[in-house]
Amino acid sequence: MTDAVVTGAGGFIGRKLIRALENRGTATLALDRTHDVSDPAMWRDLPPASVLFHLAGRSYVPDSWTNASSFLATNVVGTQNALEWCKRHGARMVFASAYVYGVPARLPIRESDPVNPNNPYAVSKRFAEQLCEFAAIHEHVPVTALRIFNVYGPGQRPEFLIPMLISQISSKSAVNVMDLTPRRDFVYIDDVVDAFIAALQAPDGYNCLNIGSGMSLSVQDIIAVIQEVCGTSLPVSSSCAARRNEILDVRADIGCAEKMIAWRPRWDFSAGIKAMIAER
Repeated sequence: MTDAVVTGAGGFIGRKLIRALENRGTATLALDRTHDVSDPAMWRDLPPASVLFHLAGRSYVPDSWTNASSFLATNVVGTQNALEWCKRHGARMVFASAYVYGVPARLPIRESDPVNPNNPYAVSKRFAEQLCEFAAIHEHVPVTALRIFNVYGPGQRPEFLIPMLISQISSKSAVNVMDLTPRRDFVYIDDVVDAFIAALQAPDGYNCLNIGSGMSLSVQDIIAVIQEVCGTSLPVSSSCAARRNEILDVRADIGCAEKMIAWRPRWDFSAGIKAMIAER
């Protein structure tokens, strides 16, 4: 008997979530990227379960600008297929959404604030959220969407900012970045996994929760922390090149997650960086 299904189980967050569920004694079916969530035939053969953790999706923003159709197929069509499976088996869904607010109207950002996605990846996640909300209201599928801010931790793909900076600093080479000024809300992977499991306590219907640290760090701040952990003082240079549709500051209001599912992050940023470096 399967208790939970996890899509995207071979990914950065999925691998950790699988281990956490198994440690809790949860009988889990793990679906990795060889399972095409955009193909309805894949879902027809899945056994029933009480919950679906839907993490499958494409997530690297730069790629979304050049291959938007693939992001829409996986993130939108795949989510609709997942919802139909949930409806068929009476399952609850916990959905891995993302930062969809665009340029924030205020800081910290609340779930009720305007949603204005400003890249194709965020658009695909927003479409998927709307499908989840529709299914919850009109088809009685309980869904909790977690708007995960900037997750980091061991096992993250090397092209992401923090692994890239750790690689540069660990190799004792000069640190080169595009822009030192943008600020983001970074949340450690173990805290994100805890949020997925805590989301099982959410009420029926549609719920949408910010998952972040509640504070923001600039690229320059991150470099300083990594250098402190590594005991280096390498020169830092910036090309002062802003990314397309850059947002200058992002910080989550995480009060709703605390109230609804009793979740708060446990890891501070320096401890997370130390853990990443230790597992290199």
